[in-house]
Amino acid sequence: MKHAALPHPDPETLASLAEPELACVLGERVEEAYSLCREVHPELPRPRVWLDLRGRSAGQAHFGRGGLRFNPVLYAENRVEFLVEVVPHEMAHWLVHHLKDGPRARPHGREWQTVMRRLFGLEPRTTHRFDTGRSSPAPYRYGCGCREHRFTPRRHALARGGRVYRCRHCAQTLVYLSGDSPKIVI
Repeated sequence: MKHAALPHPDPETLASLAEPELACVLGERVEEAYSLCREVHPELPRPRVWLDLRGRSAGQAHFGRGGLRFNPVLYAENRVEFLVEVVPHEMAHWLVHHLKDGPRARPHGREWQTVMRRLFGLEPRTTHRFDTGRSSPAPYRYGCGCREHRFTPRRHALARGGRVYRCRHCAQTLVYLSGDSPKIVI
């Protein structure tokens, strides 16, 4: 496997794009990563691409659906880093899965790390550092004496209506920490 890298995206161009164009750029980036992977595995099937992932995950190689899923909120908020790190990360999972003929390799094991370093020229990181506040399915923050808890909109409404929740660890009543309501991104 030779050391190759994807071209670095232009931050100014990315910043000026609207959602439809961003989706096209993501598709092009996946295609570039796929082309690099085919140098290693010419029979590698082309993954389908979806921008339908929610929550804290930035991306997911979904073998059952036959493709890669990406989080549109995290992508829109972290355009350059997303294209540089997340797309190769998920494409490395796609390649390793097909090289190993199924789920025999550990998700972030030696094979995946090798693909990240040698094929994409990246340091293999298993997690991203994006702010997930707007993409989280549980955006409401509550606290107790020992930690912060995240509530879904439904649980938040129940708490605002009088239901009392307690921490399982310290048994204190959970208190709402933020008066900001989350912005819903469609």
